[in-house]
Amino acid sequence: RPLESSRRCPGRQRLLLAVGRSLARSGIAGPKGPGAEHLWLGRSEAPAANMAFRQDSDEIISPIIRMPELSRSARRSSTGEQLIELRTAAKGASSVHLPVVGRAEGHIFHEFYTAQTRVCPLKKHDLASTGLPFQHSITLTTPGESTHRISFDLDENEGDEFTSQGIILKSFASPASFTEDLTLSAVLLNVDDPGVTASARLFPEFLNSFLSHLSSPIFDLIESYEDICNEQVTLLQKIVNRATPGQQKFSKIASVLWFLQQEMVTWRLIGSLYRDRVESGNEEGVMYDISTPNATEKTIVEMLFQRDPLIRQSQIVVDWLESIAQDEAGNFAENIEYYAKSVYWENTLHVLKQQRSGISGFSRQLVTELDPDAPIRQKMPLADLDREDDARFMKYLFALIRAGMTDKAQRLCERCGQAWRAATLEGWKLYHDPNLNGESTLENIEGNPYRSVWKACCWRMAEDEQFNRYERAIYAALSGNLKQLLSVCDTWEDCVWAYFRVMVDTLVEQEIRSLSPMSEFEELPKEYIEANWTPEAIFEEMQATDKRQVLEENKAHYHIIQKYIILGDIDGLMDEFQDWLTKCKLLLPPHLLRFMTHLVLFLWNLGIPTKEEVCMGILKSYIEFLIGKKYIDLIAFYVRHLPQQLGIAQYSAFLETVTETEQRKRCLDLAREAGLDVAAVTKSVVENIRKRDAKDFTHHDLSPSLDTATTKEDQMKINVIEWLMFDPSQRAEALIQSNAIMRKFLASKKYEAAKEVFSKIPQDSIAEVYANWDNYGMESMPPAEDENAVREHLCIRAYLEAHEKFNEWFKVMQSAPPEPALTENASFTEMVAHEHKQKKFKIDYKRWSDNLEELTNDVKENIYNVLLFVNGGWLVDIRENGEEDVERKHQLNLLRQLCLPAMCFLLHTVLHSTKQYQQCLKLADVISSEQHKIYQVFAKEEMAKFLRLLRESSLMLLDQNLGPLGYELQS
Repeated sequence: RPLESSRRCPGRQRLLLAVGRSLARSGIAGPKGPGAEHLWLGRSEAPAANMAFRQDSDEIISPIIRMPELSRSARRSSTGEQLIELRTAAKGASSVHLPVVGRAEGHIFHEFYTAQTRVCPLKKHDLASTGLPFQHSITLTTPGESTHRISFDLDENEGDEFTSQGIILKSFASPASFTEDLTLSAVLLNVDDPGVTASARLFPEFLNSFLSHLSSPIFDLIESYEDICNEQVTLLQKIVNRATPGQQKFSKIASVLWFLQQEMVTWRLIGSLYRDRVESGNEEGVMYDISTPNATEKTIVEMLFQRDPLIRQSQIVVDWLESIAQDEAGNFAENIEYYAKSVYWENTLHVLKQQRSGISGFSRQLVTELDPDAPIRQKMPLADLDREDDARFMKYLFALIRAGMTDKAQRLCERCGQAWRAATLEGWKLYHDPNLNGESTLENIEGNPYRSVWKACCWRMAEDEQFNRYERAIYAALSGNLKQLLSVCDTWEDCVWAYFRVMVDTLVEQEIRSLSPMSEFEELPKEYIEANWTPEAIFEEMQATDKRQVLEENKAHYHIIQKYIILGDIDGLMDEFQDWLTKCKLLLPPHLLRFMTHLVLFLWNLGIPTKEEVCMGILKSYIEFLIGKKYIDLIAFYVRHLPQQLGIAQYSAFLETVTETEQRKRCLDLAREAGLDVAAVTKSVVENIRKRDAKDFTHHDLSPSLDTATTKEDQMKINVIEWLMFDPSQRAEALIQSNAIMRKFLASKKYEAAKEVFSKIPQDSIAEVYANWDNYGMESMPPAEDENAVREHLCIRAYLEAHEKFNEWFKVMQSAPPEPALTENASFTEMVAHEHKQKKFKIDYKRWSDNLEELTNDVKENIYNVLLFVNGGWLVDIRENGEEDVERKHQLNLLRQLCLPAMCFLLHTVLHSTKQYQQCLKLADVISSEQHKIYQVFAKEEMAKFLRLLRESSLMLLDQNLGPLGYELQS
């Protein structure tokens, strides 16, 4: 019986026995290579695999020594320069490669890692362990030509520096893009932060991808996100390849590169898991029959995966982690050969041959047989180089198993002369006999009927300390031995992979043993059979691990995200996001904010409940970043996903920073395309700026003075009104907002600033407002706010015109031509010149006097237009049935108290200065009129001052022999 035989066989032969017969019965082609035909019996008797050195035999196969570049001994003795190698190009190859040859690419070789930078230095001794010379190589391939591989040695110092940052780099490009890629990466290296500069295009690309997939399945969008990140990672790898290691610039690029790599694989995880979760949700309520007669292991497991989302999604996690390892492992298995094509343990074989030939000098005792279990059975060592090769080979082989590339691991074993080991990796396959259903046509049997025997052997090998730690880990992974598997897992990804792989393996084994019609199974440890792993328990164990590196990686942003995505705990993930935004909002990397934002949009599209407050905080933070970096074309799209009022506030805050007219138009067009309320946004922008640094109205001093200077803040308030000029339908709002701005300027005596605001309003604005009323069917009763705004606009225009005319009059009044004077004892010539000057003076004075008289009349008219403004008075609303605005009403009343007395004083100044004293007294009648009630806006001190001015005018009339009111006196 296979079970009994396996117990009698040592070590690796037990595995071969458990696999070999099942392969033979199934008709599956076994491993190729020397001794392959003997593997079915669980032992290797081929000459190259088992060298029993018998005294009666002189035929010993000579070992095939490895090529010089693969032989460690030859490499040690090799000195001098490397020669240019010419290799034959692969058929149809057309590519340009810039690999760093000799750099180990297995995921398991990350000897150092920080979650912040994800820089994985590879020490020089690890590089040497690949069996390749330490060199940098550039391979150029052109169609139809041989490959020219130019290799040059790096000296000792350069080598250490070059390998101190162990990022796995590999660049592939077409000949046409070779120069372009080099130029691009060279240009980017000249900037201060190449990583940030190169990755800046991700922000618009993610938005473009979202918009281009609006009508596509949501998971196509997730794949697009992953592809975008992958392209950027490739570009950054090229930049890192050209950067100088050790510089701060290099570590910055590496940090961005790690973040984007993590984002890329996180999108991959999201797409895989949620695709299954959505499909599982659609299949809820479907009943599955678990009691199938003649069920084989394969059919049992297929039904398990079909009905149980936990095991299915756990396997997705395993596949995802293996895909990450695949990305990092590359194709080193094809590029590196550790042994000759067909000889195993060649150095030991060579030593034994020399001893057999009687050559002395070998004092150390080695094994005398070369079957796979010989060193353990005989407790004798191999040659030192073979032991080093074995250890290195096991390490790389485990890297392939870790990456889920079991087939590639088997091919590597066959290529390196270990066909028997390839067979041991075959035993995991589930047994399936399709002929049990009674079909007339016989079909091939699949899998291993003695899988449980093979698995028990794997478990015992994993526990056997005589084997190499990586060899034990390989069989621990195949048998579900978590303890031994974790011993070689040093990173977060490796540990999560180990836990989930074992959990899936345990659930599958439990299902098979409970439902399989087979009654006999090899006994496995209770700790394995009775394990009750869950994703939650796994991550609790991860938090309690004694591995310092894993504990640090547990805190990495993307690992936290990945954990909650795996658990399906969106509320927990939202709490983490909230914690990040609260504690370190300013320190969050921009690309992480972008990821969080698009993750929220993805969850919304799937209809998954989220915490709205947290989602709004994420969107706001990302929008603030876009505003700060001036990504003008992106902002409106993200604002549209905020609640209406919050979106208006966010977008208006952004528009406050936009000053160029063309950019303003562009921003409004983008807002309109995004579906934002443009009218509300522009109104909010204007109100935000005009209310900034708001001060209370100040009272006029009563003397005419020059305008107060316009400040930078005032200029912003002047220019902001332009936001309301782009849309003719907003002219009424433009009048309302411009009136509010001008009220503040008038109260501060900033007349020039008020005039600038007024000049921003097109002359046809009032006509446009009336036209809009007609368009909206408001022929009978337009909005009270709009109608009052039109009236206020006219009132302010009247005031500004009056003030401008007074300033013009004042300047002319002060520029009267001086009368020429004649000095005493003037000569005849001087007297003649004086006569000419006097004539010119009279002409100039007449011109000045006429101009002054005209301006005086204009000033009188303009000031009276203010004082006697129609329909209720200046700044008095024509309609009171609109929405009450307490602040505006207060400002209007205060402006009347500030401006109307000032206008009266100015008019008195004009009239008194032009000796129109009787008109000064008539002004008193206007002020005291009950029709206009201007006297009500005068303060007590102002009225007293005005009465004193009237008294002076009356005295001047008395001096002219007129009555105190300007009438002629009757004798």
